[in-house]
Amino acid sequence: MDSALPTRSPGGRFQLLSLVTLSGALAALGLLGIERGDEVSQAGQFHGKQMVWLALAGGAMSVACRVPLRWLRSWAGTLFVVSLVLLTLVYLFPARWGSRRWIPLGLLYFQPSELAKISFILALARHLIVRENYRRPLGLVVPFVVTIVPLVLILREPDLGTSLLFLPVLYAMLFAAGARVRHLALVAVLGVAVLPLFWQAMSAEQRSRITAVFQQRDGTAPAVGKADGFHLHQSKQVLSLGGAWGSQFQGTLVDDPAAYYLPACRTDFVLCMVGERFGLAGTLTVLVLYSLLFAQGLAIAGATRDPFGRLVAVGIVALLAAQTVINAGMTVGLLPVTGITLPLMSYGGSSLLFTGAAIGLLVNVSRLPDEVLRREPFRFGQSARQDRRLSPVTSQAGVRF
Repeated sequence: MDSALPTRSPGGRFQLLSLVTLSGALAALGLLGIERGDEVSQAGQFHGKQMVWLALAGGAMSVACRVPLRWLRSWAGTLFVVSLVLLTLVYLFPARWGSRRWIPLGLLYFQPSELAKISFILALARHLIVRENYRRPLGLVVPFVVTIVPLVLILREPDLGTSLLFLPVLYAMLFAAGARVRHLALVAVLGVAVLPLFWQAMSAEQRSRITAVFQQRDGTAPAVGKADGFHLHQSKQVLSLGGAWGSQFQGTLVDDPAAYYLPACRTDFVLCMVGERFGLAGTLTVLVLYSLLFAQGLAIAGATRDPFGRLVAVGIVALLAAQTVINAGMTVGLLPVTGITLPLMSYGGSSLLFTGAAIGLLVNVSRLPDEVLRREPFRFGQSARQDRRLSPVTSQAGVRF
């Protein structure tokens, strides 16, 4: 009788432990970076508040890893519609710091775009497991429309950074679902062709952030009034002041406090604070930990036979990876300053809560019963359709890995 009960594989338990350990290590480094940011900025103590948010994010992760995937699959569409309604409601509230991204909830502010990222992944995964026409060019229309709607709403807030995350997630999930590479390449070419229209739709502030990347001059202070150029200049300077081992071990390199001044050093530029405190070694440690986290997420996606769980895992990894690359890129001046946080490390409420929920969903997929986690490739064609009639587990042909 016991042998008939679902069991969890040793690999699944190892993956769960690895996810929690890697996430905890990144969160701890983020706390140390925020603590250094408190010292440098001398304007408010965010370290203690971040510990509270991390505890709440741990609760969100715990809930997300226990919600049945079949429930999420059933309610994915409804959750996505709710997130779109909330993205529309933000325009009814006064702007904060020049943008309308938040809904006030008493003492707290809720950022609907964070919910939109997760609900988008769930809704797209739900759509892809019940359709096969995305293997044809016209079948890509619905996934792209589902992507463009929240992207445009978020871009108009304006929030350039968050809007940039949707397309990488879409492409990763379509590829994992079995969409043809040549069709995706064709859409990418068409996307490049409409970039002038996209540029026209951007606000003047968003354009200035992009042009600032190409106007950098190392060794020279930015022009007065060029806020974006100042951010890029200071982020690179603060990062370089860490040297090989950082101020934690070799002391500060200069005595001028202005050299360490960096706006948003505990949110968007927390990686600079880690690099300044622990040097190049600390920065590389952060990048290695993220790489291991993403590799573990892809291993979970490749191990499960459940198509919905697999696509959700791929979407979450693509989301967190794109967010990390964009944040790290703007830190070293390779990408525009977009106001996007570094997952698990930056100070924040909504961002940290939903990042915790995203990690919890990865844990959820890794905890599926052993018979679901045994690797079995998905196949296109008639044989796959026959398999779907025989087994509810392999309910969708065409998922790669």
